[in-house]
Amino acid sequence: MIMVSVIIPALDEEKTIRKVISLVCNSPVVDEILVIDDKSFDNTIKQARLPKVKIYTSPILGKGHSMRDGMLLAKNEVIVYLDADIVTYPENVVELLSKPILDDKADFVKSCFDRQAGRVTELVAKPLLSILFPELSKFSQPLSGMIGARKSMLKLIDFENDYGVDIGILLDMHNLGARISEVNIGYIENRMQSWEQLGKMSREVSRSILKRAKNIEVRNLETLEHISIIRSQMDYAIRESLIGLDRMIIFDMDNTLLEGSFIATAADEFNFKDELIKIVTEYTNPYIRTKSIARLLRGRSIDEILGVVDKLSIVDDAAAVIKELKKKGYICGIISDSYDAVTNHIKNKLKMDFSIANELEFSKSVATGEVKVPSAFMRNKHSKCPHDFCKSNVLFELAEKYRIDIKNIIAVGDSENDICLIKESGIGVAFRSKNSYLNLVADKIITENSFREILEIAY
Repeated sequence: MIMVSVIIPALDEEKTIRKVISLVCNSPVVDEILVIDDKSFDNTIKQARLPKVKIYTSPILGKGHSMRDGMLLAKNEVIVYLDADIVTYPENVVELLSKPILDDKADFVKSCFDRQAGRVTELVAKPLLSILFPELSKFSQPLSGMIGARKSMLKLIDFENDYGVDIGILLDMHNLGARISEVNIGYIENRMQSWEQLGKMSREVSRSILKRAKNIEVRNLETLEHISIIRSQMDYAIRESLIGLDRMIIFDMDNTLLEGSFIATAADEFNFKDELIKIVTEYTNPYIRTKSIARLLRGRSIDEILGVVDKLSIVDDAAAVIKELKKKGYICGIISDSYDAVTNHIKNKLKMDFSIANELEFSKSVATGEVKVPSAFMRNKHSKCPHDFCKSNVLFELAEKYRIDIKNIIAVGDSENDICLIKESGIGVAFRSKNSYLNLVADKIITENSFREILEIAY
């Protein structure tokens, strides 16, 4: 009997992946389950540790790389890919996606499901397909990630490493002359994309389609006009999603959202306090200081690092106040000179919209000691201060990116590194700060260990 390998790419899916795996385990046609983890920060790997499951960490970030890694590792010719964040799969989902291949009636199976197609599908993918690949416009869910395929054919295609991967596979299979089927897998429910992801997705899906249409004649004016209209419709849909989101609040993390400093706590936990003091007191160049401190974390696994974060208390009413701010239409985020692995963890805990911090490098979920300072921090022609690296530079970039007037941005911080950010924002809030100059430039000073007063100034 021909058996099936099921590949589940996963990134931070601790809440759903076990249920997906349990369902797959019950399939009589499956004898191999591979979870390809994209360096998750949560307990995805722990939740995936079930009998029959082989877990691999993809060495390169991105769903496309994970899909290709899984395909190369799979032992069977027939492969089914399932998303890790869906808990409404029918019990026979693997059989539905593999049967046409097992019966030698198809080489590639695309899923469709009982849910209204998303905006990118309706406003970008389908219209572009109707112009450039009209024979594929019959597929109702061309961006679906639940598929079945022959390994021998998957080896021949180009896995895009972004939102264009799923449509790219469909188009590559078509161009290879594969027999393609579409099967309905019932009602599917997954997370909605944010407006920011929506814009990124539309660009990457468009690029994936147009890249594969390069050998098709699209130079006539009517076709080019249609493509222009499609892009305009998507831009309008994204702008429509921004209605009401014309305000922003930015929080520092250490000693602001957190009741303490991550790196100071890590120094105690990992016994590098003396080295940290030496770096902080002897290195005046912020770039060299940042690089040197990061080296102290070399060899520490992501779970060890997040374990330190979880030992730090978050200000009691932070989650409640952020929830109220989001109701008022505020985009809520973090700018920190700590590390993105840490700030993203806090961002997710507090259900915030973004975090920007130094990018700590990991290899196989272990810190290498290397760090990248995002270009957003660096001095540029729009900078208002003389610092080579400054949070205020990030402020101006965010204002431009989100198209928000500076006067509608609140910034909250506590230390010397926050002075320019507090000074240049629309409303600057000094939070339990011991820095006299920060308190001087701030529009509001909060001395209590509570963010409740922010709601009084956040209209």
